[in-house]
Amino acid sequence: MINLVFFTLTCFTNPGTITKTNELLFLQVYEFDDVMFAKNMSCSTCGLKKPARSKHCSVCNHCVHRFDHHCVWVNNCIGAWNTRYFLIYLLTLSASAATMAVLSAAFLVRLVMVSDLYQKMYIDDFGQFQVMDTVFLIQYLFLTFPRIVFLLGFVMVLSLLLGGYLCFAVYLAATNQTTNEWFKGDWAWYQHCPLVARRSSAESQSYQNIYSHGLWSNLQEIFLLAGPCYERKRK
Repeated sequence: MINLVFFTLTCFTNPGTITKTNELLFLQVYEFDDVMFAKNMSCSTCGLKKPARSKHCSVCNHCVHRFDHHCVWVNNCIGAWNTRYFLIYLLTLSASAATMAVLSAAFLVRLVMVSDLYQKMYIDDFGQFQVMDTVFLIQYLFLTFPRIVFLLGFVMVLSLLLGGYLCFAVYLAATNQTTNEWFKGDWAWYQHCPLVARRSSAESQSYQNIYSHGLWSNLQEIFLLAGPCYERKRK
């Protein structure tokens, strides 16, 4: 139920659509780094000024504040206003898949223990009695309970994939990055500074994230939303 609630919130919450009415407000939220996000840039499609960390979504056909990505799972953009819901949705979805895997495995283990299958014998292709081994036991369970074994395999793979994606999403949140910024960060730096290859190897040649202000501040920015940049400077 929790997963369904946050799935619905992620689907229907405005991700931070930039319009004429809120354009000036969004322009004050983040500073421009003049590498990935330059000042006085306008969206060629919307005709609006582009705030820092925003991007035009070709699927939704509008610019989104603090654009992360367009998620086909929820048929909505992930932006400043629904990232918090998306993270909790991803967390509960991973937990649900892991719970299904644990319950399926526990059922099969309980079945083996109650039936004493691990102590039984079987006849091989040569007519010899053999002690039940792990490979044969798995084959027996698959033939006897194919749906449960298939479900177990499926949710185990799903748990690993979702867990990996969850770790990546938490890493981005902890470092105050978006998927869009992580993907094109260093590339934007090299495009902006074509002579960077001539610099000494001792000097850093990677994109520096100016939006990260420590773990706690980064998480607050996502779950409590960011205020204008001049307020953060004053603090």
